[in-house]
Amino acid sequence: MITQSNLIQANQAEVTLPPDLLYIILGPTASGKTKLAVQLAQLLQGEIISVDSRQVYKGMDIGTGKDIQEYQDIPYHLIDICAPGEKYNVSRFQLDFEAAYTEVLAREKRVIACGGTGMYLHALLQQRPYIDVPTNIVLRETLLQLTKDELLERLKQLPMPTDFLADSSSHKRLIRAIEILTFLQKEPNFLDGIKKKPVYPHLVFGLDPTLEKRRANISKRLHARLEEGLLEEIKLLLKEGLSHDDLQYYGLEYKYGSLYLDGVIDRDLFLQKLETEIHRYAKRQMTFFRKMEKDGIKIHWLKGETTEEQLYEIIQQLKKG
Repeated sequence: MITQSNLIQANQAEVTLPPDLLYIILGPTASGKTKLAVQLAQLLQGEIISVDSRQVYKGMDIGTGKDIQEYQDIPYHLIDICAPGEKYNVSRFQLDFEAAYTEVLAREKRVIACGGTGMYLHALLQQRPYIDVPTNIVLRETLLQLTKDELLERLKQLPMPTDFLADSSSHKRLIRAIEILTFLQKEPNFLDGIKKKPVYPHLVFGLDPTLEKRRANISKRLHARLEEGLLEEIKLLLKEGLSHDDLQYYGLEYKYGSLYLDGVIDRDLFLQKLETEIHRYAKRQMTFFRKMEKDGIKIHWLKGETTEEQLYEIIQQLKKG
């Protein structure tokens, strides 16, 4: 609950903070990000920009956990901006975010970004021009046949810009590194023509519930989504023209819901696989956030268990400037 004391402290903190400061709330799925972001927006008289690669799609409400009612009277952005079937990406997100950010500041409101899509968050806070290098399907098919050692050897043969960090942690990332460097061999001036994306002045706050709490929250929310009509939502998307193959692209709920409705798996396996994979996804999110820290992004991890405690921690951090 927001108290008069909270308001006074927040107002005092705002005096010393730049008006274009970007406040970021990040965390794994089902950690309470939206609720906290809404309360912070109420305190700071701000608006929320969603950092979620799936909530951009219209008609995908239950499976993506939009929970629009949680926003109450707080304006939100980058939700329901694409039709199902479109392929949204990080480059488009950066442009859309910049437009929304500028719009909110023009209204003299604070900007609060909230979400769990690590790649999108990372793209906001560090220059990543190599993301714009296009994919090469033919090259990828060739590289997929090679072992990791063969890929590493091939990578060594390619000229590498001094600011390019090749990620060799997986087969997939090695292929992407080779793809980028191969392209730049043929188009050495490509990056010169790319407008540099802004790096925003920012404060990042992270939610990291205990494993037990995270697992309990995920299980509880999954069953709630099923009761709210997740499968009915998927049926409607199919009726509107999306194929079962299309649905594989839009995340775990749609992937396994589609497989169940298509008769590929039974209901028990559907529930088991979906819950297991969501838990794994949350773990991957936390791994990515830790990688962001290794890349130099400061995340203030909130220790409070309730939204009120977390909000108090944020206010104390804001007072420090």
